[in-house]
Amino acid sequence: MMEYEEVKIEGRNPVLEAFRSGKTIDRLFVLDGCKDGPVQTIIREAGKCDTILDFVSKERLDQLSETKKHQGVIAVAAAYAYASVEDILRKAKEKGEPPFLILLDNVEDPHNLGAVIRTANLVGAHGVIIPKRRAVGLTGTVAKASAGAIHYTPVAKVTNLKNTIRDLKKEGVWFVCADMDGTAMYDLDLKGPIGLVVGSEGEGVSKLVKENCDFTASIPMKGDIDSLNVSVAAGVLAYEILRQRGV
Repeated sequence: MMEYEEVKIEGRNPVLEAFRSGKTIDRLFVLDGCKDGPVQTIIREAGKCDTILDFVSKERLDQLSETKKHQGVIAVAAAYAYASVEDILRKAKEKGEPPFLILLDNVEDPHNLGAVIRTANLVGAHGVIIPKRRAVGLTGTVAKASAGAIHYTPVAKVTNLKNTIRDLKKEGVWFVCADMDGTAMYDLDLKGPIGLVVGSEGEGVSKLVKENCDFTASIPMKGDIDSLNVSVAAGVLAYEILRQRGV
């Protein structure tokens, strides 16, 4: 299996050049309290890219550093490039299929994200959408867990999941949210342009995101516990969508 690794970029000039070259930076760690000009310039560049910014202690930076020459800044670049939402819609159009999207909310475990990308590929979903905050990015662990699917299934990272749903509704996409109190998935019409929204086991889909979905779907369960792992739940619902599409 091909190896994937997160890329850590250390030092003021290398980090600044990474931002200015357009490299996708998932997270920027900055020495807390550092006010000098070059670091402030880097922080401004991070703001333009809406990069997650963490102010941390020198001890934390030293712990993260591989070179021990971080100069107060460490950037973590994605192990794999992100797509745009437009790229995902274009892929559906090129295939002559109604869009089928999987959106993840509050999912921070890289193995779960990788497993969902793998499932998305197998069910014919055109892409996966994740938020920039409170979510894992395309790390090396995610890429490995996807078992190669990351090469074929685009992943878009958006600033605001709620606003993205609203924008996609204008493109004719309907949204179903996984919810244990929802309507049984077999009783819902899941055909046509659709976005499946799934949240983490602990928190589920956030209230604002759920309120912007068109309906909620539950998975019938008979056991003694009341929740599935997020990647399993996404897989069960995604295959019901695939079944209803007549595949």
